[in-house]
Amino acid sequence: MNPFKPLLGALLGAQLALATGAPAAPAADPAYAWKPVAIVGGGFVSGFALHPAVPGLMYARTDMGGAYRRDTATGTWTPLLDGLALKDVNLMGVESLAVDPNDPDVLLLACGTYTVAGVPNGALLRSADRGKTFQRTALPFPLGGNEGGRGNGERLAVDPNDGRVLYLASRTTGLWRSTDAGRSLQRVDSFPDAAWQRDASDGPRPGWGGSDGKATINFVLFDPASGARGQPSRTVYAGVSVVGRPGLWRSTDAGASWRPVPGAPTQHRPMRAALAGDGRLYLAFASEPGPHRMTDGSVWRLDPRTDTWADITPARPGATDPFGYATVAVDPAHPQRLLASTAGRGAGDQLFRSTDAGATWTELFKTASFDASAAPYVADTHLHWLYDVRINPANPDHALFTTGYGGWETLNLTDADRGRPTRWQVMSRGIEETVALALHSPTQGVPLVTAIGDYSGFVHTDLDQPAAGNPKPPFFGNTHDVTGAEAAPEVIVRIGNARDGGTKNLGYSLDGGASWREPATVPAGKLPGDGFIAVSADGRAWVWTPKGGTPHVTHDRGDTWTPVQGLPAGTRVIADRVNPQRFHAMALFDDRLFSSRDAGLTFTARPLALPDGPVTRTAPGSHNQSKRGDDRGGQDRLYAEPGREGVLWLAAFHGLYRAGDGGAFQRLPGVSEIHAFGLGRAAPRSKAPALVLAGTVAGRYGLFRSTDSATSWQRINDDAHQWGLILQVSGDPKVFGRVYVGTHGRGVLYGDPAVRP
Repeated sequence: MNPFKPLLGALLGAQLALATGAPAAPAADPAYAWKPVAIVGGGFVSGFALHPAVPGLMYARTDMGGAYRRDTATGTWTPLLDGLALKDVNLMGVESLAVDPNDPDVLLLACGTYTVAGVPNGALLRSADRGKTFQRTALPFPLGGNEGGRGNGERLAVDPNDGRVLYLASRTTGLWRSTDAGRSLQRVDSFPDAAWQRDASDGPRPGWGGSDGKATINFVLFDPASGARGQPSRTVYAGVSVVGRPGLWRSTDAGASWRPVPGAPTQHRPMRAALAGDGRLYLAFASEPGPHRMTDGSVWRLDPRTDTWADITPARPGATDPFGYATVAVDPAHPQRLLASTAGRGAGDQLFRSTDAGATWTELFKTASFDASAAPYVADTHLHWLYDVRINPANPDHALFTTGYGGWETLNLTDADRGRPTRWQVMSRGIEETVALALHSPTQGVPLVTAIGDYSGFVHTDLDQPAAGNPKPPFFGNTHDVTGAEAAPEVIVRIGNARDGGTKNLGYSLDGGASWREPATVPAGKLPGDGFIAVSADGRAWVWTPKGGTPHVTHDRGDTWTPVQGLPAGTRVIADRVNPQRFHAMALFDDRLFSSRDAGLTFTARPLALPDGPVTRTAPGSHNQSKRGDDRGGQDRLYAEPGREGVLWLAAFHGLYRAGDGGAFQRLPGVSEIHAFGLGRAAPRSKAPALVLAGTVAGRYGLFRSTDSATSWQRINDDAHQWGLILQVSGDPKVFGRVYVGTHGRGVLYGDPAVRP
């Protein structure tokens, strides 16, 4: 995915529960059935593993949303890491994956999202049952599954001659090897530090997304012809992301010693490599490790028998058309049939086909057709981030490639060899890798509207089928917030970052999301798209608070805007859910509560006065985090109670509070940490809205529901459904028991009780 930078508060502060009050033990857990809200794809599928001996057995890794196994019967993908809890959210980014060619039940995942200071080290997850269960090997170094160069690889490789031997290439501490199938790893000291450590000639470290910031080892590749079954392969290749010095290294003694491959290109970085059945090695090179824009690249072929190189670049990048090459793939059954993909091409990337070992190439996408019906929104985004391309070893007509929003596949690849167009379809069904920034379930109409990082959001008319496309106008690159009117559910307003040259960062619907409009004006200076939006109960007043900026209010759907009086810059505002003249706001760390009775024009302040004293702001760390959780999450926020004017809930990171109209906040017992909070339809014969939170209750972390105003709680997820970091939760005002869960990288889920009351 075009990475929507995650904050690290969940990693740095997940264990900072501050228990207060008398713990209320959660009641017996009700059984819930969980399903994805269908978006399909949504993020960067950064690599594949196809088992060479079992037709249809394949896996996919993502940069921040875990790993998946494909169902050979249905073609859908099954998530494998949903059992990771918040404390292990760093493992949701999968740096690399590998299978054992001689044991189809073995799957290995090298997991770790970031290498920045303060983030836990990575782990090697080992499965002997195709990803149903895992054992963990702790690693003494971090991994960067969502950092620059994450489409390179594979950094993890199993010896095809001896499944006990595997190599793992790290970003920060060199090359590592295991001789016991990953139960332990030892550093390969024979691999020279000078080969991968940065030096002055590498120049300044590039930024977070544009490069890996380090001279990492990108891939490891075994030559199966160099060994015999049960004995380690003697020839092993390693690619290092450097320019101007040797980037391809080889061992011919099973890793005991390493030397640069003579004559290897050094003007670009090696990205990926593929070894053909006839022994020739193919490599893709680029000026940057990606996945962002690059300026140059090439494709080369090596004959290891003579160490002769051939430049087989399909098309030359130029000053007016800069790009690199992301990968080259070989048909396992036909060693002269290749695919090569460009990277960072402004007008959209290209896939090239060769049937003569790279002597000539054909551009496939010039005549190809693309069926986006399985995920209609992808039709609005050009082809990009084709960092892994594979030809199915069991079917030479089947090829698939990654993108920043999932991926595509074809079932008629060899038609291109006869001059016919290839047909491609979305291959990502079951993969859900979006970041949910807000959830809105209207009181009538569609089940759900989502604000999604990297996308223009979605109106979900059917939770089990992908939306017809992104809502527009305007067309957003990120949608930061969405909400609607309690008593006029046809009014929905969203804010985000306009893309494709757009100037309006707000859009609204007057028909429940069926169609969208832009306002006539935006406040002077053009408010940024990140921030918050509030809509009065009758839909007539909208208060727009940009991040760090002055809140503005409109009473005429954006024809005019007025700066709000009495609020500090950046203050989030919420609408009262009964009285359309009332809005509420809070400055938690300044111990102030604000209210408006004139439809958002002016606010008056009074002390917040929490019963356990003021809340101290925690200094942010890297990526704008704090030890109070991810600042895009639902903690440290006010929520208005439906059906009761002026009644407020404060979901603080350290506990839950409630206040009657104009009254003081009282702390509810048992809740010691909150990451997300929401309200939903009351239980039958009850007037109290259902509450749902992601956090810690009575010392137990999970997803909890209360139907008696927080007197008691029930955990409604289980250990197999934890999804790493949860940013947002909401009930449904139309359906009792239904809960929506917005995650950081595992999309949006919805759950219903297995047995309804």
